[in-house]
Amino acid sequence: MNDIQLVPSEVPSKANPLWGGRFNEGASELLKEINSSVHFDKRLALQDIAGSIAHAEMLAFCGVLGVHEVKIIISGLHKIKLEIETGIFVFDSALEDVHMNVESRLHVIVGPVAGRLHTGRSRNDQVAVDTKMWVRDATDRLDALLYQLIEIIVEQANNHYAHAMPGFTHMQCAQPVTLGHHLLAYGEMFFRDRDRLLDARRRLNESPLGAAALAGTSYPINPVQTAHTLGFDRPTRNSLDAVSDRDFVLDYMMTAATMAMHMSRLAEELVIWSSPQFDFAHLPENLTAGSSIMPQKRNPDTAELVRAKSGRVFGNLMALLAVLKGLPLAYSRDMQEDKEALFDSADTVELCVRATTAMLAGITINLPKMKNDATLGNSSATDLADWLVREQKISFRESHGIVGNLVKWLEERGKELQGVTQIELASFDPRFDQRAADVLNVNHAIASRNSFGGTAPERVKTAAATLHQLNASLATNKLKSAC
Repeated sequence: MNDIQLVPSEVPSKANPLWGGRFNEGASELLKEINSSVHFDKRLALQDIAGSIAHAEMLAFCGVLGVHEVKIIISGLHKIKLEIETGIFVFDSALEDVHMNVESRLHVIVGPVAGRLHTGRSRNDQVAVDTKMWVRDATDRLDALLYQLIEIIVEQANNHYAHAMPGFTHMQCAQPVTLGHHLLAYGEMFFRDRDRLLDARRRLNESPLGAAALAGTSYPINPVQTAHTLGFDRPTRNSLDAVSDRDFVLDYMMTAATMAMHMSRLAEELVIWSSPQFDFAHLPENLTAGSSIMPQKRNPDTAELVRAKSGRVFGNLMALLAVLKGLPLAYSRDMQEDKEALFDSADTVELCVRATTAMLAGITINLPKMKNDATLGNSSATDLADWLVREQKISFRESHGIVGNLVKWLEERGKELQGVTQIELASFDPRFDQRAADVLNVNHAIASRNSFGGTAPERVKTAAATLHQLNASLATNKLKSAC
């Protein structure tokens, strides 16, 4: 029996069908292992389906595909979406990524017409639009969490707008402030983080769908239609940039890194404050942990982990910058490495914001200890120097020297400004009369700092109200921009 002779186009191929007729051999196990991304990019599945539905609708509208076949494709995509949402969809690592998993399943459900879906589209613009939609959703989730965190800070600032605590520079006692003022400093940081997030969201909101592999497509498509369908403001202006751009991922991760740094600073203070030596605050018991050997311990594990996880977020940002720094245009497979770093950073900062909010909501403050410590370290020295300038009409530099010498003089006698008598002041320098002793008081020190942005209680109440209004306004503006 003669062997059947097949023409080249009829020779069965072991290659990935996605690659067409260019390959005869399939991928090695090593290539499959290093190439596969479905174990992490499956998180883009719902965005992938939304993008595919919008693309199919546009192809029908433009007459590239028939209305009937598009209806079949979209029906199949809805079935896949339901399978994913109910958890019965099986992702196959042999199919490389989420896009091929969805496309393969669509072939099973609707048959060969599924192959028509990829008309005028590449995996390059497909993954770019999926990732942009995912980052946009992650931005909105994180923004909502930050809004709640700021509201908790405002609430606590209103509770403690007049309660004294020591203010520090160089971790040395500096001047008394109010706890509300101290907390609002973090509120301002987190408000800037919200502003950065929403600015990045505005910048990313251009659709790359329609850029195809890198050069656009010869099909008569309508990228404006798919952009608007998917909630984007407009399509991207340059097809090369559209598929090679990951600035929007970097923007998110840079903001996440800054935010993580802010949370780490606050977490560090909570760790310090909750130590017996400071005894300024007690964290909620259910957010602390015990010791395996020391029965008395209640460790600030939640705060410590928030502090530590900032390094993880920084590392993810550095990793992606290193991946992108040497890539020529347009798409390279290196860019697959953006997603694990992105997903991990998003998960980490969302967790840390929730943890920070819970700690601040449940914290218990030792107000007497804070107020007592606000008097230590000669914290009213600047007030006394300012008094000399106002009342004795001398220059601040001279008054600074006088008070510095007074502090040294008292230190040699084992004393501080707190509790010093008028007789002692006058014996050091006769220009200190009875009125000078009146400024050596924490409440006076706080109330006197009534400049804009200062720590005076009335200023703190106003600042808390302003931050609350700005926080709500930023949310309102976001809703308007989405309409």
